[in-house]
Amino acid sequence: MINQSQRDFLELLVRRQALRFGEFTLKSGRKSPYFINTGSFHMGGDLARLGSAYAATIRERFGSDVQVVFGPAYKGIPLALATAAAYESLVGRPIGWTFDRKEAKDHGDGGLFVGHPLTAGVRVVLVDDVITDGRAKREAVEKLKPTGVDIVGLVVAFDREEPGLDGRPALAAFAADAGIPSAAVLRISEAASYLASHDLDGRRHLDAERYAQILAHLGR
Repeated sequence: MINQSQRDFLELLVRRQALRFGEFTLKSGRKSPYFINTGSFHMGGDLARLGSAYAATIRERFGSDVQVVFGPAYKGIPLALATAAAYESLVGRPIGWTFDRKEAKDHGDGGLFVGHPLTAGVRVVLVDDVITDGRAKREAVEKLKPTGVDIVGLVVAFDREEPGLDGRPALAAFAADAGIPSAAVLRISEAASYLASHDLDGRRHLDAERYAQILAHLGR
């Protein structure tokens, strides 16, 4: 059963049509009965609700002593800002945010990062929208390592739970390979189960046949 923050996030996904069901072809060429597009979140209120969802997940999974929220450029930047603000409200103390530049700047303020200073021992959580092959997240980790920060974990908005080329779901593979605990605000299996058994805005968004297709796609 999903909690209230997950339900709020799922409502946002459905109302913005960021989560859709049907027949889709992914970049990998694989067919999928669902599709997630977080690019559908482009209103100020959307960002605030996203930040609240991330913050609740961070506190639940990684506690209340995270000091900095890091978002890899470019999609992770607004997520880091919104999450830091929401998490700060939850834990009642100042929380920093930081993002990386695509290339280090050698003039002005210089450096590879923008935002809260990253120094040895600072407890950092990474946030991003989704995870496909994990490459972007691994690159972010490699950038952060020289700073000596303590990378507490990774949180993505949505776990598609689809197996990668090696047969492992991308989020689980990243956690195992990078040695960094990882979590999602919501997983497709949780979203589908809820939408198949509950009405949203007065109607059922996922019928039994489509739900069965999703379970088969996930090997359940």
